[in-house]
Amino acid sequence: MSDHGSAAIDDYRGVFAAAPVSLWIEDYSGIRALLDRLRATGVADLEPHLRAHPELVDEAMAQLRVLDVNDYTLQLFKAETKPQFLSRLTDVFRGDMREHFAAELVQMWGGDLRFETEGVNYALDGTPVDILLRRCALPGHEQSWSRVLVSIIDISERKRAALALAASEAYARGLFEHSPVSLWVEDYTGIRALFGALRAQGIDDLARHLRTHPEFVNQCIKSIRVVDVNQRTLNLFRAATKEDLFARLDHVFGAEMSAHFAEELLDMWTGRMVYECEGINYTLTGEAVDIHLQRSVLPGHEETWARVLISITDISARKKAEAYMQFLGTHDVLTGLHNRAYFDEAVQRLGAAGYDVNSIIIADLNGLKAANDEFGHTTGDALIRRAGEVLKKAVGETDVAARIGGDEFALLLRGVDERGAAQLIERIRKFISVNNQFYQGPPLSISLGAATTRDVANFARAQKEADERMYQDKGSRRR
Repeated sequence: MSDHGSAAIDDYRGVFAAAPVSLWIEDYSGIRALLDRLRATGVADLEPHLRAHPELVDEAMAQLRVLDVNDYTLQLFKAETKPQFLSRLTDVFRGDMREHFAAELVQMWGGDLRFETEGVNYALDGTPVDILLRRCALPGHEQSWSRVLVSIIDISERKRAALALAASEAYARGLFEHSPVSLWVEDYTGIRALFGALRAQGIDDLARHLRTHPEFVNQCIKSIRVVDVNQRTLNLFRAATKEDLFARLDHVFGAEMSAHFAEELLDMWTGRMVYECEGINYTLTGEAVDIHLQRSVLPGHEETWARVLISITDISARKKAEAYMQFLGTHDVLTGLHNRAYFDEAVQRLGAAGYDVNSIIIADLNGLKAANDEFGHTTGDALIRRAGEVLKKAVGETDVAARIGGDEFALLLRGVDERGAAQLIERIRKFISVNNQFYQGPPLSISLGAATTRDVANFARAQKEADERMYQDKGSRRR
């Protein structure tokens, strides 16, 4: 051999020894001979044959001979010397090596040694090493497989990073899916594109544009793409699947959507993507849901608006509680009529109401003390409730009926003159008569007095006159 050829061989050996990846020289000729023998016995398909004769995998593995490894291999598998390493290969290839090698044999059956796979080997101290393995026959040995080059890359860090990423994604997905509030991930790039088109036309005042082109709001709504929703969203809106919800979003948002969204668009036009509001959505079965909505762009999507997070909290219970508290603040619980505070406030607002004439009726329940003394307060309360029923049924939509004392009521008749007040008193008396036909116990009896004024400033005088006339009516009943 020439000095040049000897030097080249030395160079190749130096590259092999110093390569920064694990390199193995192996002899697969025994495996090739085994596969040829199987063909000679009539085996045509190796995969089912191996399932029927799994011992052939062990036989093939026993034919594999490791001829050499480089220095990086010793470092990777924590071996002190090559002899030590080669004597303990069973410690390196344990675990699921057998299953992997069965798949390799099936691939080799076709005559191609080129192969790439991921798996797990073990260092001599027992540490698992995630590997990427590649294999090919060296030039001149393609038929005999007597020299096969195997490279192993340590991908443990990559695997750990992938597992950590998968765990992080699973955690984030879990937070999303199991959040106690409704979460929506939406794509607003369509809105951003529509804004860009308007600005390209020289439009810089969106509010003015919306006044002349209100259809732009619906155009923006239709451009939004819902990417994902969580389970709470499906539960809240009574949707069986995400596909079911996405197909019927028009049922969820209702007609009120356009008015609310116009305000949102004005915020977005100025670049403010953080937004919150209260409103009403609808379930797919038609029930109204009071909601609190919050919107923000997910990190990394501030320029494109490709991922916008919407959270929707069901505040129906809170709204009902607020409505009930408001009712309690303005109504008498026993009768359902307005209370004294609401009545006094309505009187104070008469000047702003702009009516030329206003009337007031004062009503007082007769016989309440006698009913309480003879039958108890439950009977007395029933009479008060019945009085409330009658007055509520008698008044018009613009009238205010209120319980202003224990057994005293007042009716504020805005825009009603003397004749209208008299007619209402007659209607009340007819309803009292009908009411008494449907209830047992003490009969309902109410004394009534009315007064009218065309000067709001003198309304207090009219109220006093109505009170006096009520007492006159009560006195006439005693005679």
